[in-house]
Amino acid sequence: MAASLVKKIMSFSISGISGGPGGSSILSNNTVGLLTSVRNASKKSGGSSRNKKGRARGKRRGIKKADGLWVSQGTILVRQLGLDYLPGLNVGIGRDRTLFAIEHGRVMMTTEKVNPNWDHSFVRRFYADLQNQEDVPIYKTYFHILTDPQKQNFKLVDQI
Repeated sequence: MAASLVKKIMSFSISGISGGPGGSSILSNNTVGLLTSVRNASKKSGGSSRNKKGRARGKRRGIKKADGLWVSQGTILVRQLGLDYLPGLNVGIGRDRTLFAIEHGRVMMTTEKVNPNWDHSFVRRFYADLQNQEDVPIYKTYFHILTDPQKQNFKLVDQI
């Protein structure tokens, strides 16, 4: 089959050059060839997404709501990698140590002196240099949510 195709192509090109039965030659503009080759890309063009240059984007950690602001329930107060800030009154802690408000109210940050349990392995590991020094205090920062007091605008049935 390939041999017959080659014979047809050769007979066409020979007849086209000599100005044969079609009356047109290969050199003229109105000749339509049997074979037209279209070249397609064999590789995907464009850049690679691997090995990007520069720094990675930040994780946006830190204090989100400052001291004294009013927040609603579920508002994120702090995003942190370690446990730099501890949850206090009406504040919950997530799996990734994110502190969030459990109730509506005002944010209050306090720095309090703590007395750690020296029998715990975690405390001994991180505060080993302070264990023998009783006069050195350890301070921690807590986040609290202070709720507004309820308004006393109801009356008992006996008072009516």
